[in-house]
Amino acid sequence: MSNSIGMVILAAGKGTRMKTENPKALAQCAGKPLLDYVIDAAFTFAKNSSLRAEVGVVVGHRKELLEKWWENHNQKSLIKTAWQKEQKGTADALKACFTDIPDFWNNDFTLVACADTPLISADEFKELFSVLIQDPELVGVAATFETLNPTGYGRILRGTKGFRIIEEKDADESQRKITEVNSAFYILKTSHIKSILGTIENKNKSGEFYLTDLFQENFAVKPVKFKSETPFLGVNTLEQLANVDKIIRSNKLKDLMINGVRFLNPEQVYLDFHVEIGTGTIIYPGCTLIGQTKIGSSVVIESNCFIKNSYIADEVEILASSYIEGADIKSGATIGPMARLRPGSDIGEKVKIGNFVEVKKSKLERGAKVSHLSYIGDAEIGENTNIGCGFITCNYDGANKHKTKIGSNTFIGSDCQAVAPIEIGNDAFVAAGSTITKNIPDGGFGIARPQQVTKEGAARKFLKTKKT
Repeated sequence: MSNSIGMVILAAGKGTRMKTENPKALAQCAGKPLLDYVIDAAFTFAKNSSLRAEVGVVVGHRKELLEKWWENHNQKSLIKTAWQKEQKGTADALKACFTDIPDFWNNDFTLVACADTPLISADEFKELFSVLIQDPELVGVAATFETLNPTGYGRILRGTKGFRIIEEKDADESQRKITEVNSAFYILKTSHIKSILGTIENKNKSGEFYLTDLFQENFAVKPVKFKSETPFLGVNTLEQLANVDKIIRSNKLKDLMINGVRFLNPEQVYLDFHVEIGTGTIIYPGCTLIGQTKIGSSVVIESNCFIKNSYIADEVEILASSYIEGADIKSGATIGPMARLRPGSDIGEKVKIGNFVEVKKSKLERGAKVSHLSYIGDAEIGENTNIGCGFITCNYDGANKHKTKIGSNTFIGSDCQAVAPIEIGNDAFVAAGSTITKNIPDGGFGIARPQQVTKEGAARKFLKTKKT
């Protein structure tokens, strides 16, 4: 059997109805561009079918953004881009691919898919391909489905040998009543495309070159009807984007629950496609989990927490209304309630970050405690050190950030400030209300506050009493 396939993804559309200047293909759906879902499905299909594959993405509107996306893609070496300079139809888009990537003519098969269909999977591609290769006479197959509302779709007109697709604008009243419609997903022998593509004309009401003209009643082509239209749902509006986003997240939640994650109210949790969560973890309502977030086993995340691009190890507690971004939290730590961890926060085992505590670009070693109303920025805090209420690392001088280092087993009293750059050693003690501007050695005691003066009997001069 032949074993090479070029997979063409049509991503040149403007997405006018999305009300955005960005390419529609890059719209985020459950934390992932629409285009990535289609490419991932295509690569999985090719791998499972033992096909040597490469992807050609046809770009158009704001192509520089799609090219930037390509530059950062983890399978960049297997993906190429082609430029459709003008929006002259889908056949013109396919022609642009073969023009800009001539090596695609060497593939035995060509798959064509739309970039705005994030629910497509490798299974649909496999089913379509299996029909094509079962009959050596076939030169192409198209995925179709039945729908109660065919408005906007091309209709399938079956013939004795092949079939053709008529776009809605060109259909008559009887043809518009047909409920079997075109999904715009195709697999063809590349030799067939080579013989027909250059002959396609734009004599239709849209004045466009239709890719569907590769399918005619006198060609050995076949429609493959799928039971469900869901995998082929396209995104043309923000409402449609919200609908497919909901489906993807719902499927993700179901998979996680099957694998032992408990959501107290799944409908009130928003999570991205890439989020990983371990067995035995409990997620309360109102949580948002996005980006490259990985959560371990037996974690508790209470209500209204926001977690982005963070790693949370096993047996961590994230208490209510905490905001965590770009943090690494080790096992057994407790965060919150109402704590904020900013990027670069490295929280050690069994560390406690309490309510109204903010941590930024700091490392706290095992057992350290910052229980309430404190700011830790650009700091290193050693094991089992206790930070009292109202502590501030004064890390910014108006121009540059500076480091604060506090050793292990040190006690910092309430309402203290450490003016960086500064180092406080191991087993040290800082008295409450101190502003520390000089280093304190191991075992040192630091106190920096005005001396108290008490004047007996003077209080009556300052106390106010209500007039009756």
